[in-house]
Amino acid sequence: MHHDVSQWTPPSADPEQPAQLRRILGLFRPYHGRLALVALLVGLSALVSVASPFLLREVLDTAIPERRTGLLTLLALGMIAAAVVTSVFGVLQTLISTTVGQRVMHDLRTAVYDRLQRMPLAFFTRTRTGEVQSRIANDIGGMQATVTSTATSLVSNLTSVVATVVAMLALDWRLTVVSLLLLPLFVWISRRVGRERKRITSQRQKQLAAMSAMVTESLSVSGILLGRTMGRSESLTREFARESDRLVGLEVRSSMAGRWRMSTIGIVMAAMPAVIYWAAGMVLDSGGPAVSIGTLVAFVSLQQGLFRPTVSLLSTGVDIQTSLALFQRIFEYLDLPIDITEPAEPVRLAKVRGEVRFDRVDFSYAKDSKPTLTGIDLTVPPGGSLAVVGPTGSGKTTLSYLVPRLYDVTGGWILIDGVDVRDLDFDTLSRAVGVVSQETYLFHASVADNLRFAKPGATDEEIVAAARAAQIHDHIASLPEGYDTLVGERGYRFSGGEKQRLAIARTILRDPPVLILDEATSALDTRTEHAVQQAIDTLSAGRTTITIAHRLSTVRDADQIVVLDGGRIAERGSHDELLAKGGRYAALVRRDESLAPAAPAG
Repeated sequence: MHHDVSQWTPPSADPEQPAQLRRILGLFRPYHGRLALVALLVGLSALVSVASPFLLREVLDTAIPERRTGLLTLLALGMIAAAVVTSVFGVLQTLISTTVGQRVMHDLRTAVYDRLQRMPLAFFTRTRTGEVQSRIANDIGGMQATVTSTATSLVSNLTSVVATVVAMLALDWRLTVVSLLLLPLFVWISRRVGRERKRITSQRQKQLAAMSAMVTESLSVSGILLGRTMGRSESLTREFARESDRLVGLEVRSSMAGRWRMSTIGIVMAAMPAVIYWAAGMVLDSGGPAVSIGTLVAFVSLQQGLFRPTVSLLSTGVDIQTSLALFQRIFEYLDLPIDITEPAEPVRLAKVRGEVRFDRVDFSYAKDSKPTLTGIDLTVPPGGSLAVVGPTGSGKTTLSYLVPRLYDVTGGWILIDGVDVRDLDFDTLSRAVGVVSQETYLFHASVADNLRFAKPGATDEEIVAAARAAQIHDHIASLPEGYDTLVGERGYRFSGGEKQRLAIARTILRDPPVLILDEATSALDTRTEHAVQQAIDTLSAGRTTITIAHRLSTVRDADQIVVLDGGRIAERGSHDELLAKGGRYAALVRRDESLAPAAPAG
């Protein structure tokens, strides 16, 4: 089934829906054993910590009044031991939960990267690079606190609250009722804070993504070059300052959201011991049973132990609501439909002969857009050469994208050795088809590493042989560090012709039976073009070659030449046949010859 990616929008989902929470919990499923151990530690820690107030009651009501020093010593040691055990359990649960959280973040990062690697080219042509980077770096980074500590904090605080309430009831049920009366107020305040923070977080992440995209675009080598030559550096700085200023406001609002409400909770917590002392006095004054000093002090101690985890629990709720906005943005990427998929039972070809056939191929970039290619019928025999020419926008480059499945046809079939490319497994297809385009991408790595990207196990001898065949070895050898020279944005700057010869060397290493040359010799001076053409002749020998070119000097020797116009085949034949026809190809040749003296000199 073909999805129209260009029209796709993420499904609107309420982050509070149970399905969303189930999906988040599903991320932790592979680590259930470790999480069970954390839960056990949390439970034991809660039990040990509520024991301390009971020991304190015994100290105040029994050991000190009755001067039983032996009992006093045991109780004091018990309180110290409880503190030590609680701390040790706390350290262990933090270690385990942080490890699990980091593994979950690793799984998410890898899943998003894997998903994006499988997205069609169309996705990247309409998505800003910085936006993609922001989702992987900022959004997943922003969830760190939630996945590393919030889950444990939630279980820990919940257990502490339950254990403390039970202990308080055991001490005095009337004082417990007074203590719990203020909890509904806490819950209401916390929910208000959560909604506010979640809204601000979503806006903040969008702003971060916009800034990241701007930095990526304007501070790249090409961006700086364009900005300076167009005299736009100052205006770009002003624009960046405006974007950054918007972020300042959002960050301040995020920090202040709920700060006053949380301060109110702090005041209530500080006032509660006074309320308890007052309540105990009122019980006694009204003729009720007296509350012992030990019980009163133990109760206030427990009460403080109740409010801390309760406030923390409510803060955790706020953190979770905040993070749901980030999870939602990540899940949007994980839910992107993948158009180009491997079939359930793919065909693997042990040896590819290299016959390429276009059978009534139609293609359009979107369902409702005008077709880019219509009714393309072509056959290139194994080892044969096809040249595709035509005016800009005629569909030449699109045609070259369809063979390696950078896009899928919307009608008809493309077959390699009689097998539909959509039925081939990805490994067979990538081994079968090599692409050399005008836009040669080099990683920020050594020359050797850039070449080895095509064949990770290539020996130094194979790399040198490929570079020699591509007419680039002598130039690389003349560099101070030879094949260890760093290239890319922060390294040695190769010229356009040198980059193309490196791309050709990379493809020679890959050794594909089918070769797509997409405008590989445009915008080069005559001497460089001659060197590149020699490299291409070496590369093309014995391979099925499909060449896309604007300048016709490179395609005269092709077995078959096709002229595209408006996405349809206007003419086909050999160079001589098409010249004799005196049609579109002959007109293109005349135009090319008239432009030859004005070809670029460098």
